[in-house]
Amino acid sequence: MRFVSWNVNGIRACINKGFNEFFEKVDADIFAVQETKMQEGQADIDKLGYFRYMNSALKKGYSGTLVYTKNKPIDVKYGLENGKYNDEGRVITLEFDTFYFVTAYVPNSQEALARLAYRMEFEDDMRRYLLSLNKPVVYCGDLNVAHNPIDLRNPKSNEQNPGYSIEERTKFSELLNSGFVDTFRYLYPDKVSYSWWSYRFFAREKNIGWRIDYFVTSNCLKNQIKEAGIFDAVLGSDHAPVFLEIEI
Repeated sequence: MRFVSWNVNGIRACINKGFNEFFEKVDADIFAVQETKMQEGQADIDKLGYFRYMNSALKKGYSGTLVYTKNKPIDVKYGLENGKYNDEGRVITLEFDTFYFVTAYVPNSQEALARLAYRMEFEDDMRRYLLSLNKPVVYCGDLNVAHNPIDLRNPKSNEQNPGYSIEERTKFSELLNSGFVDTFRYLYPDKVSYSWWSYRFFAREKNIGWRIDYFVTSNCLKNQIKEAGIFDAVLGSDHAPVFLEIEI
């Protein structure tokens, strides 16, 4: 199966920048989208041959997640326990016969780490939730953290910045240590590749980037991973799509 995840930074804008063409070309079994920035009915985003599930933020033009799947899931859940984080449309879970597929748009801790406490709460809630699922898990999305120095161009100058604080990096380590694997880094321990670039200072042209978009799976699936990577030449957003090919 081929899974794709893309923070589109506004799907209505991305549709005008090649989203539909890429979607058709990549032919994913499941395609997850983060930061949709839209409510139901604001644009025609249905896709022939796919079931579609969307979780929009209450605030218009903000956050939001979306999943397309060729195979109909057994069940769909929005948010975490009791719908937590649905006010910002952060999480969608699809249950299938042999696995769970979870996509998330993890909160940014924001300038001066003003929202770090909220982010830490989300990380703990998400880890507990993933561990509570009774089947193997594929977890993906904009996880808003560069885990290790190899995962961003300028680690030293970013140590206290959102996405590379020690608190955020430690939480991601806790997730992996609880029984999960970063699929890209599992296959490519030393490969430098980024999934996000600032719109400022020609960062993408200079490849001054961060790897903050992931596919994470339960450890029991790691031997079934066939390929994982980043479509870093695909434009349309400040993020590039990431993918996972796996036997599942």
